[in-house]
Amino acid sequence: MIFGEIETGDAEGAILAHSIRAGAVSFKKGRKLSATDIAALEAAGIAHVTAIRFESSDVPEDEAAAALAHALAGPGLAVAEPFTGRANLYAEADGVLAYDRERLDRINLLDEALTVATLAPFETVTARQMIATVKVIPFAAPRASLDRAAALAGEGGPLLALHPFRPHRAALVATRLPATKESVLDKTREVLAARLGSMGSEIAKEYRVPHEAQAVAGAVRDALAEGFNPVLVFGASAITDRRDVVPAGIVAAGGEILHFGMPVDPGNLMLLGRHGTTPVLGLPGCARSPKLNGFDWVLARLLAGLTVTREDVMRMGAGGLLKEIATRPQPREGRREEAPSKPLAPRIAALILAAGRSSRMGATNKLTAEIEGQPMVARAVDAALASGASPVIVVTGHEDNAVRAALANRPIEVVHNPDYAEGLSTSLRAGVHALPAGIDALFVCLGDMPDVTPTHLNRLAAAFDPEEGRTICVPTFSGKRGNPILWGAQYIAEMRGLKGDVGAKHLIGEHEDAVCEVPMPDEGIFRDIDTPDDLKRRNSPPSGK
Repeated sequence: MIFGEIETGDAEGAILAHSIRAGAVSFKKGRKLSATDIAALEAAGIAHVTAIRFESSDVPEDEAAAALAHALAGPGLAVAEPFTGRANLYAEADGVLAYDRERLDRINLLDEALTVATLAPFETVTARQMIATVKVIPFAAPRASLDRAAALAGEGGPLLALHPFRPHRAALVATRLPATKESVLDKTREVLAARLGSMGSEIAKEYRVPHEAQAVAGAVRDALAEGFNPVLVFGASAITDRRDVVPAGIVAAGGEILHFGMPVDPGNLMLLGRHGTTPVLGLPGCARSPKLNGFDWVLARLLAGLTVTREDVMRMGAGGLLKEIATRPQPREGRREEAPSKPLAPRIAALILAAGRSSRMGATNKLTAEIEGQPMVARAVDAALASGASPVIVVTGHEDNAVRAALANRPIEVVHNPDYAEGLSTSLRAGVHALPAGIDALFVCLGDMPDVTPTHLNRLAAAFDPEEGRTICVPTFSGKRGNPILWGAQYIAEMRGLKGDVGAKHLIGEHEDAVCEVPMPDEGIFRDIDTPDDLKRRNSPPSGK
C-alpha cells in the first residue's frame, strides 16, 4: 500500500487518508477520488492531498474484514456487512460462545493490520448480541497475511462457535434439616426455576428429602429413572468435603464425583458429579441468590449441550473473581459502576412508501406493474424483509386494495394513508406514527425502486453507529447520493412534523454532521420507475442478448 502526499491532479482513484473541508468541498477520509472530486478540490485551491494507492498484493479493508469474519463464523453466527474496515459478528440465538483462545491469539499475532476482538470464551450470549468484531487497521491488508489468518480461522472448523441452549427438564433435590423453613426451599426453587427458564429449560420435578446420604441417593435414583437431566442437589447445609452428605448420596446412587470446589467466587463450593452421561451437581449456597456465581457458568454450558470436565472447572479462575471479599481491602469501594450493556445489533424498522397516484404512468399503477414477473412494490418489500428489518411497514394510498393484493402473505404491517393526495410527507407521517417503541433506526424506502437489494440495506445498517456520530446513512455511487436512507430513531419526531409534497431529505442539510455517505456497488440506489418508458427499459434485456 502506497501512503503519502499526492499532487491533486494526479490523485484520481486514490483513497483519501484524511477528511478535507475547504469552501464547498467536504470529503471524508476513505473517499475514492473521482475526476469530479479532483476538479472540485482544484477549484478550492487544494494542491496536494494525503492519500493511499493500493498495490496488487493489497486487499481493501472492507473486503479483507468480510473475508476473515466469514472464515471465523461457525453455525449460529451472522456476519454483518463490513464498513470502514470493520465486520461485526452477532449471535442468532441465545447460547454459549466457545472458541480456542490459543488459535485466536495466533491470528492476532500474524499481522498488525488484522485484529479480532471477541467476548470471553464460554460467555452466555443472547440473540442479536455482538460476539466479535474484525477490524482491519489500515485501508488494506496484505493478501498473504489475510490468507494465513483465514486458514487459521477455519482450521478444523470455524474458530467461533455458538452453542444454542437446548430445552432440558431438570430435577431438583432439596434436603431439609429440622430447622429448615419450607419458605426457604420455595424461594430456592423459584430462583433456580428463573435461572433455567432464562436458558429455555425448566425444573420438571422437585424432591424434598431429609439431609441424609441415603435419602439423597433415593431421590437421585428416582430422578434418573424418570429421565430428568441435569439433576441439581441443593443441600440444607453447605458441602464441606467430598465425603459429605450430598456427594455421599450421589455416589450411593451409582454416580461419581468428578470435582469438588471451583476457583470462582462466589461459587467455590460447587460439586461436579455424573451418573452415566447425566450431570449431577451439588449446588453452592450462593445459588439461592439470583446474582451471578460459578454455578451459572457450569449450568449454561450444560444447557447448551457442552460437556464440562473437572479440568474445565479448574480453568475457570481467570475472570472468576465475581465479587469483593469482605476481609480483603476493597480499592474499588465507593466507585462501583453499572455493568456495561451488551452490544446488540441495532433494531431497524423499514418504511416502504407506496401511496402515490402514479400519475405519469397513465392508467397503470406502477407499484403493481411487474418487474421480472413480480409486482414492483413486492420487490421493494422483499428486499427489506431479506435485510432483517423488523417491522416492515408499507404505507398505501392510491389503489390501496391492489397494492395490498400484490403483497399478500408477507409478514408486514400495512398502514393506509387517506391523505396521500396531499403529498409525500403525509405518507411518511403515517408510517412513523405506526412505528413501535424501542427501535434504533429506520429505512425509508420508496416502493418504485425495484433494484434496491438487501445488500444496499445491509451496508447502510453496517454504517449506522450512534457512538461514532453516524446516525443518517446515505447511499452513494460514484460520489452521487441516492435512496433509501437510514435514519436514527432520534429523527422520528421531526418526521412527524413534516408538511407538503416533500420527504425528509431536507433534514439531511439540517444535520449534515451526522451524515455518513456509504458507497454502494451499483446504481440500484438511483433507479426509480415513473413512466411507461422507464418500465419498458427496465424490463428490456441488454442489447445483444
